[in-house]
Amino acid sequence: MGLASVPPDQPFTRAQVRAAASRSTGPGGEWAVLTDHREWNHGPLALPAEPAAWYQLAAGGGWRIAVADTSHPIAHDIVTARTQRLPGLTAAWCALPFAVPVVCAPTTGPGVAALQTAVKAASAEGLPLQRMVVALTVPGEGRLPAAAKAAATMLQSQVSAVVTVPFDPHIRNHGMAQANRLGRRTAEAGTALVAAVLASAHRSWGDPLPPAAVPAGLSTQSVPVRPAQPASEGVLTS
Repeated sequence: MGLASVPPDQPFTRAQVRAAASRSTGPGGEWAVLTDHREWNHGPLALPAEPAAWYQLAAGGGWRIAVADTSHPIAHDIVTARTQRLPGLTAAWCALPFAVPVVCAPTTGPGVAALQTAVKAASAEGLPLQRMVVALTVPGEGRLPAAAKAAATMLQSQVSAVVTVPFDPHIRNHGMAQANRLGRRTAEAGTALVAAVLASAHRSWGDPLPPAAVPAGLSTQSVPVRPAQPASEGVLTS
């Protein structure tokens, strides 16, 4: 059914949220995927912008883990928020309970340069770099460029972890539709990325993690709630 069946300006129940999620087999078992289900030639679905709404949506579904796939220019967002004295999206995502930011960048010259600028901006703004995990994605065959190796080495002391995700031709051709056919090195990188995120969370809040805060309006009885408006392209949950 997708996100369109859970309007952000109307109350929803846990059953509605779970019914809206598609089921997908992936690492560790079955995952629920919330997305817009639109064809590429359709306009983007109008979604709320506040990260707190995505947290409320995930909490409403009762999932223990939520992965929000967002897309916004981090450095630009941080600088704009500072100059206009407004709350920034990056800071809001980092402020969510038990949130571990994962910053992705391709191992190209422009990609590495943008990553380094974003990290510098986040550091200047006092965002939790010690919790951040960096995923460097290799866009093609061949050796890792020297600039990417240097960036990975430099970032090791500034963030929680740096994980390199190798090029996988199966993803290039089929996406994640057949997750069980990923290359061995890709699967190993995915495992390392999950372990890095979990280790960051444990260092920050303890092991085991304490119960997460329940957003206002939610209860174990799954009463209807009005989301505080959430922003990203979708939410992957388990």
